[in-house]
Amino acid sequence: MWRRFGLIRQIKLNLLKFIRLRGTPDEIAKGMALGIFIGMSPTFGFQMAIAVFFAFLLKENKLAAVLGVWITNPVTAPFIYALEYESGRLLLGMSRVSLPAELTFDSLKVMGWEVMAPLGLGSLIYGLACAALAFALTLRAVPLVKAWNVPRWPRPRKKN
Repeated sequence: MWRRFGLIRQIKLNLLKFIRLRGTPDEIAKGMALGIFIGMSPTFGFQMAIAVFFAFLLKENKLAAVLGVWITNPVTAPFIYALEYESGRLLLGMSRVSLPAELTFDSLKVMGWEVMAPLGLGSLIYGLACAALAFALTLRAVPLVKAWNVPRWPRPRKKN
């Protein structure tokens, strides 16, 4: 029966991977918070490598850090980065960036700074807030989730 429902099976497998994470709840929560913080940064494409590097450097749970990075995925990234840019732009008192009339290296350099400064500030603020929230929630959720008894998949009966 479960073979017909691929999405349900995938959710259950991901839950099992999370349950089987090795380490103390504190280590897993720190790894998750690190991954969330890096996931909120504007380093799209390099986030998993950065998360594994810093998790290795800080001796935190690497798999939890990689799982946390997936807060920004192709579906959520445009919304997260737009929110970070707008928040940073408002805090810095900058106007919205418009495309230059002539695309030269100098105009792109100026436009890059006008985009990256607000995006960097917004990602720092949201990254810290989301990492703190993820740490607190994961620290409380890991013991509860590890106590779950997830039943095995029903095996198909052999016909004689």
